[in-house]
Amino acid sequence: MIIEDSYDIIVVGAGPAGATAATYAAKKGASVLLVDRKKDIGVPLQCGGFLPCYDVLQELVPNAEIPYTLKKYPSECVRKTTDYQRFIAPDGNSKGFEVNASVIDRRRFDKFLVEEAAKAGAKVLVGTNVTDIKGNCVEADGVFGKFSINSDVIIGADGPNTTVGKIKNMVRDHDPMEMATAIEYELTGVDVDREAVEMYFGKDYVPGGYAWIIPQERNSANIGIGIRRPMCKKGMSFRDYLNHFMYNHPVAGKKLSRGAIVSVVAGLVPVGGAVGKTAEDNILLAGDAAGQLIATNGGGIPTSMIGGKIAGETAVDSINGSSQLTEYENRWKEQMGLEIKTAVYIRKLMDNLMRSDSMMSASIRMISSEHMKAIQCGKLPESVKKTLINLNIGLK
Repeated sequence: MIIEDSYDIIVVGAGPAGATAATYAAKKGASVLLVDRKKDIGVPLQCGGFLPCYDVLQELVPNAEIPYTLKKYPSECVRKTTDYQRFIAPDGNSKGFEVNASVIDRRRFDKFLVEEAAKAGAKVLVGTNVTDIKGNCVEADGVFGKFSINSDVIIGADGPNTTVGKIKNMVRDHDPMEMATAIEYELTGVDVDREAVEMYFGKDYVPGGYAWIIPQERNSANIGIGIRRPMCKKGMSFRDYLNHFMYNHPVAGKKLSRGAIVSVVAGLVPVGGAVGKTAEDNILLAGDAAGQLIATNGGGIPTSMIGGKIAGETAVDSINGSSQLTEYENRWKEQMGLEIKTAVYIRKLMDNLMRSDSMMSASIRMISSEHMKAIQCGKLPESVKKTLINLNIGLK
């Protein structure tokens, strides 16, 4: 593989954010190198693959310019479609709302996004770790050897433990309350609602977060939990909680306990909002590396791709002299900053309620289906805000 001595832009991380950044930068005429430490793009998997359809995404982030790859992707990337989302309270009562979404095959979807970057003209270098950044020089080492490559702009889209962000001191160590661990099983031989995604709450099964059931093809499903260590019982591992949910939950256990585990997925989910700096010197951060996700549901694919698009376009504009690189922060905040910030505020209001099953059940009972959907989209209607604040006061 031939690697040039320099590129206009180097993108580190070939997930949804990085691949999108590389695509849009290459489409604007820049020479782009897309680097990823994985030898096989999309492996290992990092999330359950729940992706709202385009119309829903427009509601989620109405001010954003949504990448075309979120509107049109190959049918083979879709494992299942769903049209309903259901919340199950600790007391077993449920409430839901209509939402059209695809359950995507992340391996195929991620490869599709990288293929789009390559078609746009970006060069792709897999199996390669970035080891250091000195000014405009990126040092890397991997299956194709050691490289020192110069670049005008470097985009770090390398996940919540971003190497790029840490090398440049743009990120701090995460507060344990602001970093969730997601662990998921793919099960076969289960009997679940084929048309609905379900979210379960309850401190004995999923403290400080929620569990999910996402239907797949035939009689399979993804089940998982997203929790934070400070809210767990001493001696209970994340796997212990997922097993407890699968086998013992009074509602979910009846659907799942006879299933066979055919795959295990785990990853980190930053739920503390955007990092302090997403643009500095010749560096931009995008996606999970920048904290660009909706903290109320942990969903990060759409916002990561929006952030990647903005990063790729802004990088080219800075090289062409039509914009400063620091304009990136203004651009992404204008398009989705309010939703990301509001979602963190809601998450903090919910943290206390999640310590009490009775209060969590009360909140689900009191909040309308319409407003639940708004919360999932990082919006906080005034009536819901008053309800959550009053419930929190009742806990004191």
